[in-house]
Amino acid sequence: MRAWIHRVFLLLVLALSGPALAEEPVRVFAAASLTNALNDIGAEWEKAGHPKPSLAYAASSALAKQIEAGAPADVFASADLTWMDYLDQRGKVQAGTRTNLLGNSLVMIVPQGRRFPVQTKRGFDLAGAFTGKLCTGEPGVVPVGIYAREAMQNLGWWDSLKGRVVGTDDVRTALTFVERGECPLGIVYATDAKISQKVELLATFPANTHKPIVYPFAAVEGARPETKAFLRFVQTSPAAAAIFAKYGFTLLKR
Repeated sequence: MRAWIHRVFLLLVLALSGPALAEEPVRVFAAASLTNALNDIGAEWEKAGHPKPSLAYAASSALAKQIEAGAPADVFASADLTWMDYLDQRGKVQAGTRTNLLGNSLVMIVPQGRRFPVQTKRGFDLAGAFTGKLCTGEPGVVPVGIYAREAMQNLGWWDSLKGRVVGTDDVRTALTFVERGECPLGIVYATDAKISQKVELLATFPANTHKPIVYPFAAVEGARPETKAFLRFVQTSPAAAAIFAKYGFTLLKR
């Protein structure tokens, strides 16, 4: 009788402890511009025998605020340094896990077939070159909008255009508005322009018109144990590097 009870007890312990020991999905909060690349990388991670990661995309600003408020996340991937700094300064980033992984370019896009002449230099009258609105991320909040405003200010375009700027929740929303023709001009990342068949690349902003576009990745404080392995996969695996390159991201020195 005692042996039978002992066996039942062991079975119960194994049943209860098994799920706790199983690897859990890594929860990733990432900038909207990373959507396609991280979806593909997540699939590669799954092929390697891990649970499919939970991927949430939005503007870096919105995600940082959510993490600050206690949203359950393991990884934060921002489209700029500002919002990673914001969380780091509030003790929400695990020490030693932060890496500046990717770079990008800032571009102007138009709906297919609606190009117009443009020059990315001071003195060019961009406001007079088109009619209607200019779509980009919310200036001063969403990273792409921060870069866009800085570039337009440095080119002397901001004062004449700021009343026509439509600030969106994230870069993919700005892309969608241009795809639909609701905005005849948009400012997005080169990687966003690359994935769309409904827009044309009009011009690339010179790198010296705005601060470098850098994507830092880090583990969130209190992240699951699997997080470091996932970050290592994203940062060092040939599969992840190939996917980032495919979508047009620049791999920074690692």
